[in-house]
Amino acid sequence: MCPLWVNFNEDFKKMVVELYHSGSAVKDLSSEHGASDITIYKWIKKYSPVHLEDGSTLTPDDYAKLQKQLRRLQEENEI
Repeated sequence: MCPLWVNFNEDFKKMVVELYHSGSAVKDLSSEHGASDITIYKWIKKYSPVHLEDGSTLTPDDYAKLQKQLRRLQEENEI
């Protein structure tokens, strides 16, 4: 098991999520890559794409960034 102070980079997290979506079990990913099951489930929630009607995809993280950008543009527009 990985020490608590280790930070994984974004590319690593996304790679683990891709492995999960390709059929790997969370338990296997946890033992192979040194992240806890709970951590991997958080990554899955954050980086798993949502398929939109127009065929594009958006992750919850992308959605949060778009919301933040929209709020900023709305504030600029009010000024």
